[in-house]
Amino acid sequence: MSRELAKASRVRISELTASTELYLGVHIAAPGLSFDISCFGLDADERLSDDRYFVFFNQPASPERSIRLLGAQDGDSESFAVALPAVPEAVHKLALTATIDGDGQMSQVASGHVRIVAGGTEVGRYSFTGAEFSTERAVMLADVYRRGGEWRFAAVGQGFDGGLRALLENFGGEALEDEPAEPAAPAAAPPFVPAPPFVPAPQQAPDATLLAVPVPTAAPTAPQPYPDATLLAVPVPPGAALPPAAPAVPPQPPAPPQPYDGLQSYGAPQPAGVRISLTKYAELTKYAEPTASPDWVKQNDKLVRVNLTKGRDVLALQGSMVAYQGKADFAHESSGMLRKLVGNLTGQQLKLMRITGEGQVFLADEACDLHVVRLEGDSFCVGSDRVLAFEAGLEHEVRRIEGEGLPNGGFFTLQFSGHGTVVVKTNGVPVVLPVTPTPETYVDVQALVAWSRGSQVITTAPVRIRRSAYAGHAAESYSLQFRGAPGNFVVVQPFEV
Repeated sequence: MSRELAKASRVRISELTASTELYLGVHIAAPGLSFDISCFGLDADERLSDDRYFVFFNQPASPERSIRLLGAQDGDSESFAVALPAVPEAVHKLALTATIDGDGQMSQVASGHVRIVAGGTEVGRYSFTGAEFSTERAVMLADVYRRGGEWRFAAVGQGFDGGLRALLENFGGEALEDEPAEPAAPAAAPPFVPAPPFVPAPQQAPDATLLAVPVPTAAPTAPQPYPDATLLAVPVPPGAALPPAAPAVPPQPPAPPQPYDGLQSYGAPQPAGVRISLTKYAELTKYAEPTASPDWVKQNDKLVRVNLTKGRDVLALQGSMVAYQGKADFAHESSGMLRKLVGNLTGQQLKLMRITGEGQVFLADEACDLHVVRLEGDSFCVGSDRVLAFEAGLEHEVRRIEGEGLPNGGFFTLQFSGHGTVVVKTNGVPVVLPVTPTPETYVDVQALVAWSRGSQVITTAPVRIRRSAYAGHAAESYSLQFRGAPGNFVVVQPFEV
């Protein structure tokens, strides 16, 4: 039985099939439009670092044939055969994409799907229509990617208005336009040159290699004054005398400043100006860390952006929105009578707003340091005052931590479980301490941020460690003892609440 997958959903391949030989079929129906459907093999930084792993109509297989283009069959507009064990370790993600060949928009798509077939049986399908898009001309349909030593499938459905060029630039590639041929120089006898005996021919630009079609370039015969510059070919007029020394190479005119993509180096010299001065603060569009969620992008240590999609709501602290782009709706999130009562009694009440729509929302809270935590079926305990935002699909409940010496015999925390993202805020940069059976780890409860659910909170002890304590002052802080199996942890911030 085929499993229907919603947009932005993720699933382990092993949950769909035990087979590692997959057939990926893509179907797009749009009257009057034709599509180029491709597969990009991306590295850990989600970049096309090797053009040989761009599989499309002009390059139908990867070098070891672990990814092969099969063509239209069985009702699919295009299809691919993927042998997961043979995919090189350097390839971390296979991105299925579609671009419109000619004029048109993705909103004109009547129906479409990406389906996974194993052993001749369909085991998963992501369906979409043009209602999910607007003016886009290229779209990332789905990903097959590595996470935690296993392969997974993600239904993406993210479009680009710029078409193929925007898609290639997103993956670190470059689309080169055809340039008009220069008129041939008139034939003439070579001028007399007393010294040197010959003049080296201009070299082809090193960046003239077309994507996925390597073009060999001749090695330079002499050191060039600008190794990274493209030399300009300047025809020599017939009869012109050359100086005895080697001719000087005309300087390369400065290239126009490129738009900041959020990942480029700041070290290259740039022309002065307001735009360049603000380049390093420009919006980031992709998370540089492969373990982070692609929909939650840290702009800096204190600001995070969440990409909104239909049917995938986000819950955030009221008042934490500082900006948004596109269509976003904000509504008060009612916690319900029972949860509100529990929150009032335990102090773990969250005042949330529900964010829906299609766009990008920027979140922050009083310049606190923000940390994007991805849950993949595990659980995570964190105080409500440390939560900035989380995906609405995550389960969260109040948990009581009991212990002698604590006020009222214990304290409360929130426990998040499921598959999704939580954004945690801290005062300062925290430290993550390992929790092991021995030795035990003790943490001041006022500096505690979060811990793994498998950690066991055993006991508490009052200790006089406050810097503000003085003779006759009864201020005490409570430390918690954590023990657990290897792999558990506790997060501590350099600040006492």
